[in-house]
Amino acid sequence: MEEPKRRIRAQHTATTVTVYQAYRPEIGEPAARDGRFPPVWQRGRMTWIKPSFLWMMYRCGWGLNEGQETVLAVEISRAGFEWALRHACLSHYERSLHTEHGAWKRELKRAPTRVQWDPERDLHLRPLPYRSLQLGLSGEAATRYADEWTVSITDVTPLAHQVHALVRSGDLDAAAELLPRERPYPVEESVLAHLLA
Repeated sequence: MEEPKRRIRAQHTATTVTVYQAYRPEIGEPAARDGRFPPVWQRGRMTWIKPSFLWMMYRCGWGLNEGQETVLAVEISRAGFEWALRHACLSHYERSLHTEHGAWKRELKRAPTRVQWDPERDLHLRPLPYRSLQLGLSGEAATRYADEWTVSITDVTPLAHQVHALVRSGDLDAAAELLPRERPYPVEESVLAHLLA
C-alpha cells in the first residue's frame, strides 16, 4: 500500500502515543529512572518530539552523537498529543495554507507548538519518499508535556545500539523485527487540516 506524502505513524495504544528524544546522560538517565524529566531539563527551551524511531536514529546517530547518547521513548497521553497538534503552526510558510507571510510569522510566534514534516528514514537512515511528523513544544506545551502528558519514560539506547549492530552486519530482517511497531495514528481530519499542505 502506498504511503501518503504526510502521515503520523507511531506506536500507540487507546490512550497513549510513544515519541522519541535523545539527551546527554545527565538528563536522559534520571528521566528514565524516575519517569519524569529532572530539574536540569529546561522548560523554557523548545523541545522536539518524534513519533518515528528511525527518524530519531537519523537525528541522534543511533545514540552515538555527542549530547544525544541516551535515547528515550516517552509515552504521552493521546489527549496531550492531540492538544499539541491542534495548537501547532507549520514551521515553514505554505502559500496554500497561510493567507500571507506576515500572518504566518505572527501565528508561528504565538503558537506553543510547531510542526515539521521530514522525510521518513529506512534502516540505513536514507530518506524515503514520504514524510513523518516532528513536533516542537515550547512555553505552555513544554510544561504540559513534562508535567501532565508524560505517562512513562524508557531508556531505549540498548535497542538503538542493537538495531544499529544488526544493520551494520547486514541482517536487515532481524533489525526490522526489533523496530517499534509504528502504525498510522488515527486522528480526525480537523486536527491536522491546518498542518497539511
